[in-house]
Amino acid sequence: MASSLVEKVQAFMDDLALDVVEERIVEYVIREVRNGRKLADVLNDPYVKNRLNEEKLNHVIENPEIAAAIEEQISTAFRTRDFGFSDSQGS
Repeated sequence: MASSLVEKVQAFMDDLALDVVEERIVEYVIREVRNGRKLADVLNDPYVKNRLNEEKLNHVIENPEIAAAIEEQISTAFRTRDFGFSDSQGS
């Protein structure tokens, strides 16, 4: 009985730790996107890749705050007409 309780507490603590890591990754991704980096580039950063498995990464990508940061980036690109193309690529 005691070992069952210990296992449940350990599982809870593990989930809590993962949530904190996920939260920090979300904050990092939002900050980097708002600084003008592309989402794909940010998601390929070692900081992100080394901390999340594919399932958790998918969960992070679904975060509404990340979607809002991307929408903000797109809106800024249209407002400034800066789509990240060089002159030779047809801006």
